[in-house]
Amino acid sequence: MQKHILSRRIRLASLAMLAGSGLAAGGLAQADDHNSINLAYVEWASEVASTNVVRVVLEQAGYEVDMTSLSAAAMWQALSTGDADAIVAAWLPTTHADYMERVGDQVEDLGANLDGTKLGLVVPAYSEADSIPDLNDHAEAFNNEIIGIDPGAGLMSLTEEVVDTYDLDLRLRSGSGATMTAALSSAIANEEDIVVTGWTPHWKFARFDLKYLEDPENVYGGPEQIHTVVRQGLQDDMPEAYAILDAFEWTPEQMGEVMLMNQQDDSEPYESAKQWVEDNQDVVNEWLEG
Repeated sequence: MQKHILSRRIRLASLAMLAGSGLAAGGLAQADDHNSINLAYVEWASEVASTNVVRVVLEQAGYEVDMTSLSAAAMWQALSTGDADAIVAAWLPTTHADYMERVGDQVEDLGANLDGTKLGLVVPAYSEADSIPDLNDHAEAFNNEIIGIDPGAGLMSLTEEVVDTYDLDLRLRSGSGATMTAALSSAIANEEDIVVTGWTPHWKFARFDLKYLEDPENVYGGPEQIHTVVRQGLQDDMPEAYAILDAFEWTPEQMGEVMLMNQQDDSEPYESAKQWVEDNQDVVNEWLEG
């Protein structure tokens, strides 16, 4: 089994490089072991929380679960070729629209697992900027930059469009979710201005007093949902796992509980997920009965 998991990880790493260079990987063989399931995800606080919770639930049902962290592009590519069995991290209809358009006929969308998401530019509540056009008036205070996340994220593509639409004098700086929140925390500790790419649900809104900048051109669009998407054939290969994934649905408040647990000192996302599942077994039982 370890050899199988290692082989799969090697293939996924290759997919990540292919996706980064714009190449498409060919179809890869499915695993013969139908008691093992691979969940792909992106390293966003929300997706780390949800994917670990789903892992724990599937383990309760008797599955061996492997989790693979990838860029958004590689995650969708892996799902379309069958190297990943499922994701619970599809932001639709806007953020991951391009990926869904490319591989939609090779995957199956099981629908929303969470309602009430939002995308946009976020600043501390004390900032004088209230809308995106205000940024040019305070560009120097914001160090002429927008602090973003990983360059493959759909949110970054939307933010590039925002920069063009509003003709902003700020450059978009890529990084990761962790570097974004670290910069935000440092700026607030020093009562400095900062503008970051933001999304709800995210633990930073519970930790800091923040506000979204108004988006009069509606570039970021309206509220989104996070969907569960699986590879073609999963229902035939693993009907019980498919049913659990199909039944998985929770609220931003429930997700927020897990995300906050993950921000505690010495926390481990898998252990946080196990604790949340133990504390919310009544909710989990509804998924297991799916």
